[in-house]
Formats: sequence, C-alpha cells, structure tokens
Amino acid sequence: MKKEKFTYEKSGVNINAANKFVKFISSISSNNKGKKKFNNIGGFGSISSIPKNIKKPKIVACTDGVGTKVEIANLLKKFDTIGIDLVAMSVNDLIVQGAKPLLFLDYISINKIDLKKLKSIIKGIVRGCKIAKCELVGGETAEMPDTYTKGKFDIAGFAVGVVDEKKILNKKKIKKDNLIMAIPSSGVHSNGYSLVRYILKKKKINLVKNNFLKKEILKPTKIYVNEVLKLIDNNLINGCANITGGGLPDNIKRVIPNGLVANIDLNKIKVKKIFKWLKMNKIKDSEMLKTFNCGVGFCIIIDPKNSNKINKFFDKEFKPYIIGKISSGKNKVKLNGKINWS
Repeated sequence: MKKEKFTYEKSGVNINAANKFVKFISSISSNNKGKKKFNNIGGFGSISSIPKNIKKPKIVACTDGVGTKVEIANLLKKFDTIGIDLVAMSVNDLIVQGAKPLLFLDYISINKIDLKKLKSIIKGIVRGCKIAKCELVGGETAEMPDTYTKGKFDIAGFAVGVVDEKKILNKKKIKKDNLIMAIPSSGVHSNGYSLVRYILKKKKINLVKNNFLKKEILKPTKIYVNEVLKLIDNNLINGCANITGGGLPDNIKRVIPNGLVANIDLNKIKVKKIFKWLKMNKIKDSEMLKTFNCGVGFCIIIDPKNSNKINKFFDKEFKPYIIGKISSGKNKVKLNGKINWS
C-alpha cells in the first residue's frame, strides 16, 4: 500500500506563491527608495532612520483596517483602491498628534493566495504610501484556508511616524473661541460598511449594475497628510480630529480638553450625494452621525486670526469651512441644528 505524502501545499498553503508575491512587493516598493534607504522587504524586520532635522523626536504608532469594505471590493472584483484606504486609515490618525508618517507595514490574510488580487491590493498600498510620503517597509501575507472561505480576505495596516516634542498637538493648545473647520471627505471612507451592505442586501440592490453606487462606495479614503502637516509647519492649527468610526461627535470629543465644548452647527455641514442616498433608507440623523462621516472627513481647530490662511493649502474639492466654535462648558461636544439632507 502506497503511503500518502503530507505536504504544506496539500493542506492549502502555497509557499512558492507567497515567495513570488514577496518578490513582486520588493520590485514595486524599491521604486520609492532613495540611496540611503534600507532594503527591508523580505527580511525578518525593517530598519529605518529617524530624520536628523528633528531635535527631540517622539515616535507615534497607529494601526487600523478597512472593515467590511473588503467585501464590497470582493463583490465588485476591484482591488486597486482598497490599499489606499488601508494606508489612509492609519496615517490620518498619525497626523492628529502632529506626526509625519515614516513607514508603513501591511498584514494580508487570505483563503488562498491569488497573485492577481494580491498584486492589485499591494499596488494600492504603495500608491497610498506615495501620497502620504512614507515607505512601505514590510508586512505579512498569511494563507489560511480553514479560517477564510473561498475568495475571502482581510487586511490591516501599521504606520509609524515621528514628531518633534515641541510640535506635538495636544489638548492644551485648544482654547475658548477657537474655530472648528471641517475638511470634506472623499465619500464614505472606510467606516459604516456593515450598515451599507445591510441596506444593499435588504433592498436587493445589484451593485454591479448601479453605476452611481459602484463608483461612490469604493472611492478611496482621502489622505490628509500633506495638507495638515503644512498647516502644522506653519503653526496654523491648535488641534485636529480624524473622523472615523463613531462619526463626528465621538471623534472630535477625543481632542477637546475638560472645561471646553465643541459647539457644532450641523446645518453648516456640506453633505455629499452618497450620504443623501444613505439617509433616504430610513436612517435616523443620530444613527447617520455616529456611523458615517456625513461629508466631514477631518476637522481642524484653529485660532480665528488664522481662518483666512487655511484654504490656500487645499485643492478646491477639499477646502475647509467653519462648522463650529469652542466655548466653555461640559460634555465636550454640543450639536446644534439639523443636517440639511436635501
């Protein structure tokens, strides 16, 4: 009787395919390397230098994923922008404390290595790193056939940045009478997709055939790094907040010091079409605000004297506008008025 030969590949894991993917990552990420950069892809750990022009460097680290937006990517078989989302979700958190992104690592777990799909995802990650001006220094790809069903995958990202101790944005810099400015989002970004998918399922919407939704729902998250860091370099902001899970109220509350309140005029929010469509599906205003960014992707808190100096740093689509003011009080956030969904 012939004995069966057990191999890792028979269990569902293809090491050779994984090695080919690593070589591909190395080939496309090397385009972003300067003469003094280390060749990190494929090693056990990554090595990076801290910029010499920072006198008292402090390291800031963030991690995040893109949630069930990966399911939309799977449904539409479009994977070239989900990597931009992944980078955005971490680097947009880094800049809240004034940190400049230095490096990024990714983690991709998948049912079975599909080189075409993985190459498309990684191209998006490299593109996101290029926009954020940081380096993809490594990551991990895990083939897990018993954990994920056929075609399923998940991604996570890890970003590290650096900030001079004197330039750290903290709550102490936010003062009474400071203005709150909203920077528009590019769309849904990467939060609230379980509710989006629930609506699509309940209304039996064929996303593939709906051109409006197909375009809007996979729009990549806006990366705010370059604009916000320029504002910080020019000492034009006292604080900021990345509007992600929990929406505008929960995220801006995180940066407001005790004894102060962010008074937000909801009527001033410029709502994008995708959120008007979502609102049409019998979602309460309070639910919209805590689930989606509703058009506000990022907030900056500034001294009123700097209000006329902000817009020159932004393209037309993302020019900030005033939605509120800081005052004395409790509870940190007060929402006034109603969002105009029309």
